[in-house]
Amino acid sequence: MSAKAGFRLRGRNPDILTCIANLSNDEVFTPPDFANRMLDTLAEGWAAGNGGANIWADATVKFLDPCTKSGVFLREITRRLTAGLAGAIPNLQERVDHVLTKQVFGIGITELTSLLARRSVYCSKHASGPHSIAKGFASDAGNIWFRRVNHKWEAGGCTYCGASRAALDRGGDRETHAYAFIHTGDVKARIAELFGGDMQFDVIIGNPPYQLRDDGFGTSAAPIYQLFVQQAKALVPRYLSMVIPARWFAGGKGLDEFRESMLADDRLRSLDDYLNASDVFPGVGLKGGVCYFLWDRDNAGPCRVSTFFKGEPPSTANRQLLEKGVDVFIRFKEGLSILRKVVAVESGQAESLSLPQGKRFDRLVSSRKPFGLGTTFQGRAAKAPGDILVYRNGGTGYVPRKSIRTGTQLIGKWKIYTGRAAPGTGNRDTYPHRIIGTPFVGGPGTISSETYLCIGPFESRGKAESCLSYLSCRLTRFLILLHKPSQDTTRKVYSFVPTQEWAGRWRDEDLYLKYSLSAGEIAFIEKVVRPMGLGASDE
Repeated sequence: MSAKAGFRLRGRNPDILTCIANLSNDEVFTPPDFANRMLDTLAEGWAAGNGGANIWADATVKFLDPCTKSGVFLREITRRLTAGLAGAIPNLQERVDHVLTKQVFGIGITELTSLLARRSVYCSKHASGPHSIAKGFASDAGNIWFRRVNHKWEAGGCTYCGASRAALDRGGDRETHAYAFIHTGDVKARIAELFGGDMQFDVIIGNPPYQLRDDGFGTSAAPIYQLFVQQAKALVPRYLSMVIPARWFAGGKGLDEFRESMLADDRLRSLDDYLNASDVFPGVGLKGGVCYFLWDRDNAGPCRVSTFFKGEPPSTANRQLLEKGVDVFIRFKEGLSILRKVVAVESGQAESLSLPQGKRFDRLVSSRKPFGLGTTFQGRAAKAPGDILVYRNGGTGYVPRKSIRTGTQLIGKWKIYTGRAAPGTGNRDTYPHRIIGTPFVGGPGTISSETYLCIGPFESRGKAESCLSYLSCRLTRFLILLHKPSQDTTRKVYSFVPTQEWAGRWRDEDLYLKYSLSAGEIAFIEKVVRPMGLGASDE
């Protein structure tokens, strides 16, 4: 193998892994530049924890990508080790053979991606073939394993990943998407089965599948990336790094236990947070952004948190991930400072970030289906005697007043309606954005379907309009953003928002003054949150 030839090919041809399209939003290929950014973070962490040692010059370190797709992590690790071990193993072929047979391992997520990964790493889909750059393998798979695994069905779903049987029990000629790494109750035994009983990985790194369809879509699909993180931790590597959606910061379907464990784990030493997922994965819509983390088994301490926003220099701080009084991750260091000021004014103390119960705006916000009507409800087109107006998906309709059994105490009152799903461009985040849909006042004798949340009740139209002006303020919506993991706007996301006196029009200038926000904090809010006009009142 010629080192010069390899250099010329890399310099003259485009990297094929920058050109391939993603299979779906569930299985996203990692761009090579971003994979190298993660590897740089790993190398920095290794050096910090090992007396300045160079991880790429260590011939004993073993790497695993348990969710191999394009093979980009394994390929870039191989490239770095091949350069770093030149002094220890001068012969290039011996060096490459050592790296590929002793140090670099992967588990393919599908048959197609396992072939792609072998082609990326071994330069041949057959690791033992004549065109492979590795000469020490006896099998075509080499160290990139794939075999069809089946779901374990019980009561219509998989006991390991929760996948819907109706969606994925579809015969032997199609991919099961039953990923081997998470479809086992004993991951150490699975690794022994695949690579040998004495295998202990120093580094686990990858980009796991994000979700499995469960007959839902978007945020209703069940996340599975947390299962890969949990299984990787169970193998007790020295370092773990994965790129995953950032929705776990504040919520998400089935993520509460995962969030609690991550925020309480002081071995998370760095967290790089990208507000816009398309900054990492061009063309991919992932509401709530993405992040990657570095977990260091042997070195606990505060976490370096870096937030990346629209190509600007990152906002970075060393801090604990879990603050007193809250159960979510406060995403921005500026957000943490602003929230502290708001809570201090409303509660008179700064030790906890929790608002007093009587001051929490979320107590005014309904749960989903505030009047018992689903999203698909249409109602009658024309009003009949005894009917009330329904704000529904796509417009308005009418329904008999006597048919409503839920939320009846609100029907005769003034209230505000706001959409459950925040507006946006498809499933992407664009900044600055409005955070919530445009709210509007609803008068007595009106209700809504599940498309809207109901806020109230209010004693008069004037009080409702005062609250409406408050919701239009940028600071109010910024506080919502701190607790909002996706486009779904539930009651819970209002937890950091304090109530006010509903007398007169609220303006951001009033709120900035009340909470003594600095010029820098104000500028940050206005960089992230778009202005909003007031919604029209009903009647």
